[in-house]
Amino acid sequence: MSDRLVKFMAHVDMAKITCIDSTELVETARKIHMLNPTPTAALGRMLTMTAMMGAMLKEDGEKISAQIMGDGPVKTILAVSDNKARVKGYVGEPLAEAEHIREGKLNVAGIIGNGHLNIIKDIGLKEPYIGNVELQTGEIAEDFAYYYAVSEQIPTAVALGVLVDKDGSVKRAGGYIIQILPETPEEIIKLIENRIASSKSITEMLEDNMSLEEIATYISDDLNTRVVEEIVPKYECDCSKDRMERALLSIGKNDLAELAQDGKAELVCHFCNKKYELSVREENGEFIVE
Repeated sequence: MSDRLVKFMAHVDMAKITCIDSTELVETARKIHMLNPTPTAALGRMLTMTAMMGAMLKEDGEKISAQIMGDGPVKTILAVSDNKARVKGYVGEPLAEAEHIREGKLNVAGIIGNGHLNIIKDIGLKEPYIGNVELQTGEIAEDFAYYYAVSEQIPTAVALGVLVDKDGSVKRAGGYIIQILPETPEEIIKLIENRIASSKSITEMLEDNMSLEEIATYISDDLNTRVVEEIVPKYECDCSKDRMERALLSIGKNDLAELAQDGKAELVCHFCNKKYELSVREENGEFIVE
């Protein structure tokens, strides 16, 4: 079954809902980065959330980046998405682990520690929008909900989950975002809050073979929830030799001079681990990379 991302409206268009089944893309990321179980869960939640946020962007070419910088053993987690939910990401330490809080519960907060969540939106303006909040729990979903409340003043509920199988592979991954529009009656807000509080986790609902349509209808507690748009999210890196050449040229003349003596350089993409063999030479005081 392929991954899906579906956007909905509920309660006469007063509640916006985005639901995603991201199992395949998270498993792809796990394989590329050869992740231990807890970094799989951490990066999987970030990729899932960033894909949903990317799907909210309006125009082609717009991108959103989400980065967690913490003092825990994983160090950093970065995810990037465009408006088609084509997402990529990496963690600082793929093998990071922390003592389990309880049996069967991966300690994502333990490998993240204390730190900050940074959001960068590139929507074609002169300067990108940058938001920054302190991590509240390190469990990621709550941290994004806090970001929306503080930086964008939008009441938002976020659920994210990655179920890692006994062999380390991703059994289920998914999430949802519910945002309440201004002037929504208090009784509708309470209805949704109560339903979310009593519902199963997103991975449990996916494990029960609930469709995204059924999940959206259930968590909104509105039988008239309607589909607005559907996207196929996927893990996709857009690195290229040209980008690597430009990146190498930006490192500074002293470093380039050192590489030019050897005549070659090997660069590895952080997002997909693809290797690029480049030649470096100096001609008339200028450095040429190809």
